[in-house]
Amino acid sequence: MDGMMFNYGHISFQTPFYPARPGPGSPSWHHQHPPYHPDIDNTKPEGESPLNVCNVERLGFQVANNSASYRDLGFTGKIAGKWYAVFGDTMWCAPGVSNFLEDTPGFHGMVRDSVSLLTDDPLTVVDLNLNDDCPVPHQNQLVPFNEEWDETNQYGFGGTSLCETDAENATAALYYLVNANETGGGLLGAGVAKVEVINDTPTVTHRFGDDRGFWWDSNTTAKYGDQCAYRDERSEYIYIWGGPPNSVTGWPGSGYAYLARVKAEDAFDLDKYEYFWGRQQGWKSEVLTKFDAETAVWWAVGQGQVAWNEYYQCYVLVHLSAFGDGKVYLRTAQSLEGPWTPDVQVYKSEPIKGGLVYAGVQHPYLDPTGQTLILSFTNNNHIEVIKVAFA
Repeated sequence: MDGMMFNYGHISFQTPFYPARPGPGSPSWHHQHPPYHPDIDNTKPEGESPLNVCNVERLGFQVANNSASYRDLGFTGKIAGKWYAVFGDTMWCAPGVSNFLEDTPGFHGMVRDSVSLLTDDPLTVVDLNLNDDCPVPHQNQLVPFNEEWDETNQYGFGGTSLCETDAENATAALYYLVNANETGGGLLGAGVAKVEVINDTPTVTHRFGDDRGFWWDSNTTAKYGDQCAYRDERSEYIYIWGGPPNSVTGWPGSGYAYLARVKAEDAFDLDKYEYFWGRQQGWKSEVLTKFDAETAVWWAVGQGQVAWNEYYQCYVLVHLSAFGDGKVYLRTAQSLEGPWTPDVQVYKSEPIKGGLVYAGVQHPYLDPTGQTLILSFTNNNHIEVIKVAFA
């Protein structure tokens, strides 16, 4: 059966059709790897997952306590001790509506990305960068358009996690993909923005990329940072994952993810980035030009989030099924370069009104011990939240 093309917020890739199959682990299902055999496949899972899930609880939908909108993504990141969520398309509710679950039908305005302060309650966020709408304000856009680069309000800028670069000065890097699909321009390139906390609000103060607003051209380079970004507090580095260039289409190539890194203090210097060429060749300063199972680190993952888990003493990746059908997976690794253990399915959400379910997010700040893990994900522009407990 032919593969299926999905567009998750602002990324697109094609996945093959294959049935799930039973396998070892807890609870009982793993995400099946593609049934083909390249000479070297560094995306193939290895070993056994250490995760032992004893309980999974659905907590509900995440809601802002000072605004109202539908939204997607919500990747978490820390700046100077505070945790923030970066959302993608943020669709405002009708004037006066204070809870998006009580919205009225119709289009009431939107921005292409936004930022919120996270709280001790995973179901409550505080929306930041609000406009003057009354009686209920709505969020302004986080990544600004630049008309000098021919950008319009039809361009998408959904970003991944804020990655702290300087805690003392409350500064972070934000990775995003410039998406001109709505104007016929396609996915243009992966960019980096400098974010500074000004008046308690993360604010984009500079977008890098000369006259284009991005560094990595999507026609020739992996879309670094579009699928996942992680400030590894166990090292000096920020790690960023992204899909292949636009020239790579079809199965299985369009489903691979590639890895780059940079020391956090050098995040705004393109020349300081290193690119992973697979476990056989390792890290190079040369930008990756070979896109296959040898140089990739993941396959058919889509957008997700990585964090260190103190309880299991390993890195954990949360991601959703490549089919958008609501299955939530965890996998582990001792090294961010891999290998990664097989996926363990921890939950199955029912898609709302037949919509897609995607973009796994972790909230590790809510339990530093790692014995429980709060996860969220997008279910048809609702942010759904679950709690996973480990034995």
